[in-house]
Parts: sequence; C-alpha cells; structure tokens
Amino acid sequence: MKHRYFSFYYCSVLTLFILFLFSSCGSKRDIVYFQNADKITEGMYARENTEFNAIIMPNDNLFITVSAINPESVDVFNSALLTRGGTLSSTTLDVMGYLVDQKGNINFPLVGEIHLGGLTKRDAVIALQKAVSKFVTDPVVNIRFLNYKINILGEVNRPGVYTVTDERITIPQAIALAGDLTIYGDRRNVQLIRIENGEKRFYFIDLTTPDIFFSPKYFLLQNDILYIPPNSTRAGTSTYNANLPLLMSTISVTFTIIAFFINKK
Repeated sequence: MKHRYFSFYYCSVLTLFILFLFSSCGSKRDIVYFQNADKITEGMYARENTEFNAIIMPNDNLFITVSAINPESVDVFNSALLTRGGTLSSTTLDVMGYLVDQKGNINFPLVGEIHLGGLTKRDAVIALQKAVSKFVTDPVVNIRFLNYKINILGEVNRPGVYTVTDERITIPQAIALAGDLTIYGDRRNVQLIRIENGEKRFYFIDLTTPDIFFSPKYFLLQNDILYIPPNSTRAGTSTYNANLPLLMSTISVTFTIIAFFINKK
C-alpha cells in the first residue's frame, strides 16, 4: 500500500512538472492596451494627431475625374469613363486609373506629363485644376486612390491585405479590422514596415502604452505592412507542439515503467 501511494505521489509530481513545462506565466502588463492613460499630460495632447492627408507616391493608381459647368468641355478628360458606361467594377477602375511612375509623374490628357509625387491629394487636386484650367473654365478635379491597401500579418485573427476605402486608417483601426491581436501577439513589439524615399524603413510600436496616439506613425500609409510577432509563449509552445506526440508517448511509457517497478517492491 505504501508503495502504491508513493507511486501515485511520484507520478502526480511528474505530471505537474510536465504541465508546468507546457504553461507559462502571463502578465496583465503584456496584454492590456494603452496602459497608464491617466498619466497623459496637456503637453502630450498638444502633439495629438488629428489631421491626415495621404501622400501620392510612385506606383499609386489614381482615379481622376474632371467636371465643369459645360460637361462637354471635359469629355476629353473623362473619355475612358464615358466609353465604359454601366457599373464600374474594381477591376475596371484599376485599368482606368493613372499610374504614378517612379519619378512621381502621370500623363494626363491635354496636360501631358505632370508631377504629383510627394503631394497630398489636396495639393494634387489644386495642381491639376490649375493645369486643366488652361483648357476648361472653372474645372473641378476629383482624385481617389485605387490601391490604398495595407498589409496586416502575424498574430492577428484575420491576417491579410485590406483595402482602405476612405484613404485614412490608424493603427488601432487596422488591428480592429484584422479581428484584434491573438493572445499570443507581442503587443510591445509591433513592427511597421514602410517604404520611404524608395527605401524600406522599420519602426517598432508598443501598444501597451498610449504613446501611439501621439506618434507620427499613428496613421498608416498605402502599402504599409503591420506585423505582429509572436510573444515568448507562442515561441515556446511551437517547439513543444512539433514534438508533442512523441513526448506524450515517452511520458506514458515512463509512467508505466515507474509504476510497475515501484508496485513490485
């Protein structure tokens, strides 16, 4: 009886030890967003990002329409739109868009080559209106991005490429769009990959503090990549999971052998 009790005790200890290996202690500080928001000062509010204007960059696809009091006077600028007719699909719009070349230029009817790269959409509208006004009285120009997309990867519930229809999205909104981070996402080390002046730049963001609301990276630009790396718990369990069947079989056999020899004494 004593041996059986010792066998049960010994196996229980081993079981608890194995369960400990497969578990890890988590901290609330590693999970909760925007901690210590009550310590935000008036000076920080002064730096808050409230206005955003998308910047036109190379490889942007722009949908441009021109209107005026005399509709016939702008037909040449909207010829592709007029000939299509009917309902416009996203594929059709992509074909009709003006692709910004590597120098930041587009080739617009009658106007010819015009530089829009580096301008906000508002400034690009003004530039085009000025150029078109040489041919049309009081033109109204409208520009929309056809390829304003962001990429969300890593430890989120719905990773993927998302089209931003209103051309304005913040990092918290992007995370919500992807279904929030999983419990295994490293909230302290979110990575933002952005192309600036033709070069890739890497920025690191801590979502456990409210600092993101006052950061120049608060708004995402078209083609930004937001990557949420796994935390230490996920990294650890990935190793265990790969060898889990073999490990469980080994544990089972070991328990059986230990119990057999202890009960035999």
